Amino acid sequence: MNITTRIDGTCARITPHGDIDRDTFPPLQAAVEALPARITDLVWDLHQTPFMDVAGLHLLFAPAATGISGRTTTVTGLRSQPLRLLLLATDVNPAVFDLSRLLPDTPSTLAR
Repeated sequence: MNITTRIDGTCARITPHGDIDRDTFPPLQAAVEALPARITDLVWDLHQTPFMDVAGLHLLFAPAATGISGRTTTVTGLRSQPLRLLLLATDVNPAVFDLSRLLPDTPSTLAR
């Protein structure tokens, strides 16, 4: 998997090129861990990610996914299958999988 990381001030944008699954999780997590401590906003750009399994949920929602307490994590460029997975996870456990955190423009009624 190719991963592009762009840093602009205190914001980082990570773009995976390919599927997110258990095989690609370690390099993606390593990309997060390699971010400088000054990064306060992390954007996952998933426009080149056609498929995501439960590893993507761990990447986006696990406390370690932010790397630093207080880092804001958002998602952009969601394709249909990853979006369906996020919506399903939100339906199953909205307290854990809060889409309004990842997609700040999402009305809370849609995220539930």
